Amino acid sequence: MLVQNGLQENSLRQPEKVALVCGCRRSTYSELNSTADRLATAMQDIGVCRGDRVAILLPNVLESVVALFATLKCGAAFVAINDSTKPEKLSDILHDCEPVVVVTNASLAARGKVEAACRSLNRRAAIICTGDPAVLDVRGCLSYERIQQTFPASPIAVEANPEDLACLIYTSGSIGEPKGVMCSHESMVFVAASVISYLENTEADVIMNVLPLSFSYGLYQALMAFTFGGTLVLERSFAYPAVLLERIAKEQVTGLPGVPSIFAVLLRMDLTAFDLSSLRYMTNAAAALPPAHIQELRRRLPWVKLFSMYGLTETKRALYLPAEQIDRRPGSVGIAIPGTEVWIEDEIGNRLGPNQIGELIVCGRHVMQGYWRAPEATAARFRPGLRPRERICRTGDLFRMDDDGYLYFVSREDDVINTRGEKVAPREVEAVLHRMDGVAEAAVLGVQDPLLGQAVKAVLVADTARVNRVRVLAHCRANLEEYMVPKYVEFRSELPKTASGKVLRRSLL
Repeated sequence: MLVQNGLQENSLRQPEKVALVCGCRRSTYSELNSTADRLATAMQDIGVCRGDRVAILLPNVLESVVALFATLKCGAAFVAINDSTKPEKLSDILHDCEPVVVVTNASLAARGKVEAACRSLNRRAAIICTGDPAVLDVRGCLSYERIQQTFPASPIAVEANPEDLACLIYTSGSIGEPKGVMCSHESMVFVAASVISYLENTEADVIMNVLPLSFSYGLYQALMAFTFGGTLVLERSFAYPAVLLERIAKEQVTGLPGVPSIFAVLLRMDLTAFDLSSLRYMTNAAAALPPAHIQELRRRLPWVKLFSMYGLTETKRALYLPAEQIDRRPGSVGIAIPGTEVWIEDEIGNRLGPNQIGELIVCGRHVMQGYWRAPEATAARFRPGLRPRERICRTGDLFRMDDDGYLYFVSREDDVINTRGEKVAPREVEAVLHRMDGVAEAAVLGVQDPLLGQAVKAVLVADTARVNRVRVLAHCRANLEEYMVPKYVEFRSELPKTASGKVLRRSLL
């Protein structure tokens, strides 16, 4: 099974069904597949072969989806890159993956951003652009629109193997240089099927995706929707939440994937002003959703199944909390996804039991192949499993397990705060802060202190008419041990985040 098979099979089985809604554009399965075939034919004409890489530098638009499936049809691997990526980082990524083609838009081409990044590659990449033909003629780019008008929509016959590389997903790079995670067809198909099974997706589902396709959580919304034959409503961002909530009613959206910052915004709105009755489920990943926010979402949207999940780019998904457990265990991110195995280890590799803290280890066919051209980093994080085609991944995250086998995220190993000879998990302090009325978002980190080693610092997005430093400290002292109470409290209008919604803690120092 290859990643593109779902789109191809649904184009034959239900050709007239709407597969993708993007703004005012609607594309059926037949149209989407034919559009991808035309671009794939053009890519082959340029010289794209099995095993090559194609970089896609676009926002969440229809052409992004077409480009990734066209790449797969050529037997190549796609590299989806956030269109807001800074020039230096873009250059680093392109140098690392060495694409044969870069698919982008005329706006980025006009600013010379892509050209500058491609200029010093060993092999000059062809650039395919959407948008203004005048800009493209000047820059020497190939026009996406002309390709669609001139190339045939003939099916592409390329020999491929499930173990072939399907894509490279570059980690956020919030710590150190970004690394390309190698994702095979087999691992991507496996994890998509596993998630579909516990979300119980059917052809009737309509998924709204506001997350970047360059982020694995956002990417898989498209891959999953076209696998089970549903409809994807693709949005550029969550910048206008009221408009998106209205679209949920218009498109009868049944599934809404989000991250904590998105749900924090929703909880500041009057949700009764919108018809959200079509929603069947919501999912949260990327960072843990505060239990206080979970409880409030459950109170305000009681008919919606809420799935807390945990994963990392190297495994895509690892844990999920069954929806029926959310009220009983709001702080948990659950159990292993179907078909996989997880456990907790201490520093020397011993497996730990309930109520002990250690590193989460993940095992299964969903564990990715490793890091692109980084054998030492790959060896440090991955190792073969006991069964064929199975791999093991060290997550670098600390967890504990309750007596029933449900897992709870404690902290990143390098986020733990050492203060007064004690260890503080930021998430525990953040959970307390989120219970304060008026606090929308909270981030806790350690800062250097000559007496304490590290001091606890809290950075809040809050209604400062109701929340101030004195009240924050009083609330913390009433709910935390003294060594966990923040020494510093800072208020900001927003928290700096990666494109995937994770808080950039180092930017808060």
